[in-house]
Amino acid sequence: MDMPGAEVVKKRIAEIYPSVYLIYGQNRSAHAYLIKGDAKTVLIDSCLPDGVAGVVDALAEVGVAPEDIDLVLLTHEHIDHAGGVPFFGKKSLVAAHRLAANKLTLQDEFVLMNKAFDSSADAFRIDLLLTEGAVIDLGRYELHVIHTPGHCSGAICFYEPNHRLLFSGDVVMATGIVGGVLQSGNISDYIHSMRRLAALRVEHLYPGHGKISDRAEADIQKGIERLETLLDESKMLFKVVQNSQHGFDHIMRSLRDLNR
Repeated sequence: MDMPGAEVVKKRIAEIYPSVYLIYGQNRSAHAYLIKGDAKTVLIDSCLPDGVAGVVDALAEVGVAPEDIDLVLLTHEHIDHAGGVPFFGKKSLVAAHRLAANKLTLQDEFVLMNKAFDSSADAFRIDLLLTEGAVIDLGRYELHVIHTPGHCSGAICFYEPNHRLLFSGDVVMATGIVGGVLQSGNISDYIHSMRRLAALRVEHLYPGHGKISDRAEADIQKGIERLETLLDESKMLFKVVQNSQHGFDHIMRSLRDLNR
């Protein structure tokens, strides 16, 4: 029991699987994950820009310095996941899907959601463009890249088939929570991505926010159901808009004017 007046220290890092560590997101930052492979050490996501010191301190608790990280893998382009890269990218290679890389290198603040987090990030480069089906062999663990657009266009998950681990970013979280359809996202793409994840043999779910889960298949299925419900509700809303007094007449008129 905490003593009155005692300061409660939040846990910063925990080993959740052999040589796989969860670095807890502080304040509004996403979680980051450290994987110490036999051949390479990687960091999945990197926190908000003002959370770098906390991540460095967490790494130090397990004997890892920033220069020990060979590769920083980004699950997507939002700043709460990618904001720490200007620091870590000075010492490590940085990899992301090409659609995420494009937005990050152009500093597309509308999509990166800088304003939502009242934050900004220094410009940086992406060294490696990750494509669907790429495999990153760390020794002991191999991460398979799965392009999972929907939450945003550049979202990817990292799947480790030998141990049935899924690092899902904001695509799906424990109890089937989904990250929502944000800028550059699409609900139909989201459902397709989730159905692809459901076809995998996933046991351990390591998301960008909230709790980790050992009921990954059930969580993914719940996420699909939530998105399908959202799609049905969106269709109803679309019909209301389409049947309104003005509907999309102004759009069609604009197109006709362009063709004159």
